[in-house]
Amino acid sequence: MPPLSHDEEFHRYAAGRAHVLRSTAFLLCGDWHHAEDLTQTALLKLYLKWPQLVHHDGLDAYVRRIIVRTYLMERRLLWRKRERLTDLPPETGAPSDVEHEERIMVQKALAAVPPKQRAAIVLRYWNDLSVEETAAALGCSVGTVKSQCARGLATLRQRLGPHFTLKGGAVDA
Repeated sequence: MPPLSHDEEFHRYAAGRAHVLRSTAFLLCGDWHHAEDLTQTALLKLYLKWPQLVHHDGLDAYVRRIIVRTYLMERRLLWRKRERLTDLPPETGAPSDVEHEERIMVQKALAAVPPKQRAAIVLRYWNDLSVEETAAALGCSVGTVKSQCARGLATLRQRLGPHFTLKGGAVDA
């Protein structure tokens, strides 16, 4: 069987990992549409670099780093922080159940965490990266990851209140 072309290799990777990458992006930005944009931007940047990549072992870490850096760069640009107008009426909520309400509370609390702290928390606790892997993804020191996670988790604890439990340092609903 002949080896796969660069396009075929990329397509297999993107098709297999897009959902996980989109979930990471959603936890960073809190909006599925924006998460899709972040994922597409990351995959486009990856596609442009694909022929130059010799080893494909660390692709997930590389793409996560692209997503995080793109997200943080966008957050720095205040002009992007405008309200988006639409001619559609507001969405109606789904039927209320405890798990859904708790998920919304956690998402709102996570949205209150500053972007760099949120990125550290998402990478550490959602993507289950080590402190060292998180530091590499964020391009910072191990100490910075620890302090960003500690501050971010403190904000989450403050926002969520005493009825949420903390397991392993992360907030669990």
